Amino acid sequence: MNGVVRYRLQHVTRYAYAAEVMISQHLLHLVPRPAPYQRCLDHSIEVTPAGHRVDGTDAFGNPIVRLEIDVPHTSLTVTSRMEVDVHARPRLPASESLPWERVADGFRYRAVPPGRDLLDAGRFRYESPHVHIKREYAEFAADCFAPGRPLLAAAEALMHKIHAEFRYEPGTTTIGTSVAEVLQERRGVCQDFAHVMIACLRSRGLAARYVSGYVRGVSSSDEGDSAPVGAGASHAWVSVWVPPFGWVDLDPTNDKPAGLDHVAIAWGRDFADVSPLRGTILGGGHHTLEVEVTVERIAIADARPGADR
Repeated sequence: MNGVVRYRLQHVTRYAYAAEVMISQHLLHLVPRPAPYQRCLDHSIEVTPAGHRVDGTDAFGNPIVRLEIDVPHTSLTVTSRMEVDVHARPRLPASESLPWERVADGFRYRAVPPGRDLLDAGRFRYESPHVHIKREYAEFAADCFAPGRPLLAAAEALMHKIHAEFRYEPGTTTIGTSVAEVLQERRGVCQDFAHVMIACLRSRGLAARYVSGYVRGVSSSDEGDSAPVGAGASHAWVSVWVPPFGWVDLDPTNDKPAGLDHVAIAWGRDFADVSPLRGTILGGGHHTLEVEVTVERIAIADARPGADR
C-alpha cells in the first residue's frame, strides 16, 4: 500500500418515532476534521425532513452542524457522505519519548504559564462524563508503567494489554455502561476499550483524548486481506500526548497505531463530546434507531472530478 489512501464513506442514521415529533434540535459530528494526516475532498449532509442548519466548530475545534426541524415528523434520516484522503504517518521510536513520570510531572502547576501545546493537552487530563479517575485504573495498568519507562512504550503496552485481556462483544454494553463495569467484565466494543485506556492514562496523570471516526472495511479487490475490528460502524480510538512527538493515536480494539485504515471525524474528552448525532425532541414517544456505515477504499482516479481543487 502506498503513502495515501482514498476513501468514500457513507453514514446513515434513521429514527422512526411512534408519534409525531413537533420540533427537534440536533448536534451533529459528521464532518471530518482537518488533520495533518488526512484531507477531506468532498462532503455533504442530507436531512429528511429538511430543517434549519448552522455550521460551526465546537470547543475542541471539531466541525459541527446544528440542526432544527420545526415541522411535524414521524421519522428522521440523516445521511453523511464524504471522500477523504488519508496519508501515512511516520513510525515513531517509542524509546525516544520522554519517561512517563516526567511527562506527568510537566503538567503540575508552576508559576510560569505553560506553552500552548501543554495548555491544550492539559484539558484532557481530568475526569469527564464517561471517564473517571480511580486508583483501580492505575493499578490495572501498573505493569505497563514501570519507573522510567518511555511514555510511548508504556502506552503501547497498555494498548496490547487491553487488546489481550478484553473480548470484543457487540451488544454486551451500552453508552450507560461504566468504565468500572467494563474493566470488571473484560468485554465491550471499541468505545469501551477507548474509555478504559483513557481512564488508565489519566489516572497516571497523563493526557489522553477520545477520537471518533471510521475504520476501513474490505472490498472485493482486497484479496487475502481482513477488515479491522469495528468496520461497518463508527469507530473509536485513543490519542495520547507523547512529548516530543505530540499527539499519538493508538487503537486498542485492533492493537495497533491508527494509520491508513483510520478516518478521524472528531476528538474530545470522551464519547459525550463527539457523539455523531444527539439532540432533544418534543413529542415522538417510543423510537427505533438504525445506523448504517460503509467505508469504501477507492482508486485515486475514481474520485469526483474537481474534488482536489
